Amino acid sequence: MDYKLPKRSENSNKSTYGRVLNIAGSDYMSGAAYLSSISALKMGCGYCFLCSCERVIDSVAAKTSNIVFLPIRDLKKHILSADVIEFGCGLGQDKYALALFNEFIVGADIKKPVIIDADGLNIVSKNSNKFINKKFEKVIFTPHPKEAARLLGADNILEDVEFAAKSISEKYNCVTVLKTHNTYVYSPDGRDYTNNTGNNSMAKAGSGDVLCGMIAGLCAQGMDMFEASCLGVYLHGLAGDIAKEKLTEYSVLAEDLISNIPLAVNKYLNS
Repeated sequence: MDYKLPKRSENSNKSTYGRVLNIAGSDYMSGAAYLSSISALKMGCGYCFLCSCERVIDSVAAKTSNIVFLPIRDLKKHILSADVIEFGCGLGQDKYALALFNEFIVGADIKKPVIIDADGLNIVSKNSNKFINKKFEKVIFTPHPKEAARLLGADNILEDVEFAAKSISEKYNCVTVLKTHNTYVYSPDGRDYTNNTGNNSMAKAGSGDVLCGMIAGLCAQGMDMFEASCLGVYLHGLAGDIAKEKLTEYSVLAEDLISNIPLAVNKYLNS
């Protein structure tokens, strides 16, 4: 891995490093909203705004004072001011989630980066024409195998992961981060990358939310979409490797990945 982390300048402020808008969480999945927001900040973005329902906002606010909160009613006012949008972590697939998807599709700037994960991908798979017709120019999808299969209308994609990732990228004009044992990243322009960091301790709920936030944090600082995806995947796996050494392969939680992002970044900078 030889992609450079975004530069940091002494002559800067929080706006210099980008604004992430995270549309995430639902009544019984507040953890995903927390993990995907904090990990974006840990990767260096200047702001993370979490747009969610009141129950999620109350829950996440009790855990951290680092996130700015937006009630759902204010999404229209703020969606265009974001530099990057995360959509889907812990969102669910009910009428509430679909309404947020429709508002996101109508209001988002097609020229700004969008990272879609988890339930967001499942909603896209059921509304593919609506998403494709929006013609976003900078999109990252981060599916696991079942989500990838839904996006393609297939039963199983594990027999040829690379072909599946390429097919998703071609269909949706997106960078595809297909999360398997060795996560495979493919760009519509033909660039590809197979990751070699990470381990089985990361097979825990919330790990993907952390990855989504890390990629969003890098994109907010102006990284190329494909390079941000590759570097995000690499550092995510490296944080998992560091956590495993401390905690064993049994006991790593998603929050442990976040707490080890700084060590992973430091190791990368000094490698």
